[in-house]
Amino acid sequence: MIARVLMLAVLLAVPRLALGATAPDLSGLAYEQRPGAQIPLAALLRDEEGREVRLSDLMAGKPLILTLIYFRCPNICGVVRADLFAALAASGMIPGRDYTLVALSIDPTETPADASDVRAGVLQRHSVAGAVPHWHFLTGSYEALRAIKDAVGFHDRFDPDLKQIIHPVGVVFATPAGVVSSYVLGVGYEPADLRLGTTRAAQGTVASAAMPVLLLCFNYDPATGRYTLAILKLLRLFAGLTVATIGVTLYLAFRRERIRE
Repeated sequence: MIARVLMLAVLLAVPRLALGATAPDLSGLAYEQRPGAQIPLAALLRDEEGREVRLSDLMAGKPLILTLIYFRCPNICGVVRADLFAALAASGMIPGRDYTLVALSIDPTETPADASDVRAGVLQRHSVAGAVPHWHFLTGSYEALRAIKDAVGFHDRFDPDLKQIIHPVGVVFATPAGVVSSYVLGVGYEPADLRLGTTRAAQGTVASAAMPVLLLCFNYDPATGRYTLAILKLLRLFAGLTVATIGVTLYLAFRRERIRE
């Protein structure tokens, strides 16, 4: 027990040791959850072949799983993306029957070629019936992306020093009418959570806001293997929750002993 507590204390202290004296401005960067908001389904986007598409055309009366991503992200986006699609593959849900998935680039400078490259890699790793026609990787203009980001409460920012987009991580579920139903924030997606979010959306349910988790993606140095701030924040969150759980468990145990006495 003592070793575990010491390990947790180290995890909580790591950000102060690893991040250095300065860090980018992170104010206002998060998912501002907006259950019940209407996503602009008529916004013009482009698919992997460069064709103009609308979300309303792609959904075909099915609930939408929307992930806002960064195709050329140099940080942990690839890890997050792999985690999401692995969970979808294990969920038992069939694309096109149970849902439509849209991975939308948050960067208006990214192209259909970028989307096509990422899509090819995802489909190569995850052979899921129905994925080819119903897993969509899209790009769009600044105006179209801004409208969708605003609707789902997605806040990101380009950092000129890092030359990267700092952005939150999560998944948005929308009803067949394009109304925001619920969110799963952060990383570590579970198939059951994806099924629940999809089922709620299919039923037209607007759920209450999820537990706010601020997981940001930026500033990973693959040459040094340095932790990203995103991972450090997640470690701190898990460590804090574990410490709290241990504290409650010990309190209840001592309380039971006193009652028995």
